[in-house]
Amino acid sequence: MKRIIKSRRNNLAFITTLILLVLLITGACAPSSIYTPFLTNETEATEFEGVKLTPISRQNNNALAGTQYINQSTYRLTIDGLVDHPLSLSYTDLQAYPQISQLMDLNCVEGWNFTAKWTGPALSAIFADASVQEGAVIAIFYTSDVPVGYTSLDLKYINDNNIIVALKDNDITLPPDRGFPFQVVAKSKFGYKWAKWVTRIELSSNTNFRGYWESNGYNNNADINGPTGQ
Repeated sequence: MKRIIKSRRNNLAFITTLILLVLLITGACAPSSIYTPFLTNETEATEFEGVKLTPISRQNNNALAGTQYINQSTYRLTIDGLVDHPLSLSYTDLQAYPQISQLMDLNCVEGWNFTAKWTGPALSAIFADASVQEGAVIAIFYTSDVPVGYTSLDLKYINDNNIIVALKDNDITLPPDRGFPFQVVAKSKFGYKWAKWVTRIELSSNTNFRGYWESNGYNNNADINGPTGQ
């Protein structure tokens, strides 16, 4: 009898382990706060610059077409448009840039917000390697869920505010549902400017460009203290 019980326990443990491995590999049903640390042994920060951080598991999130899963080993970020030297950057290339940490709130037009420590390279450093041409005034962010152009930010705003693209959230490698490989940390802008799953950034002179939300009536400036409508 004892052997039968032990055998059943072993079978149950094996099945449980197999299910967990499938969930982790596919990303299905895996909470952000468990998914990445389990795989990378990272420890989530709970405080930064004396401020208590919102745990990733409690950070609200929106997605137009559900979570996008991008393969780290094959990922390339294209930087093109009005640049002298178009770039094709791997995830490792992004990690090689100086990493900057910023304490920042993400505010949604729906009324919720959260506070996190965001870490990653400055867009200005990446754009410097591409040699942005004089006529460029905006950066258009193309994402895997909106390949026609999700949103844009003024270059002056990006440079004046040292805008970064966060590879990490609270010291955790950005989970898929938070936008892996990175999320744009658009300081003082509503969350619809915080582009996720970015595959291409075009430097452009087209100030008439409007992204997904902006084309649907949201203000193109997206300042958190400004109007939400056009």
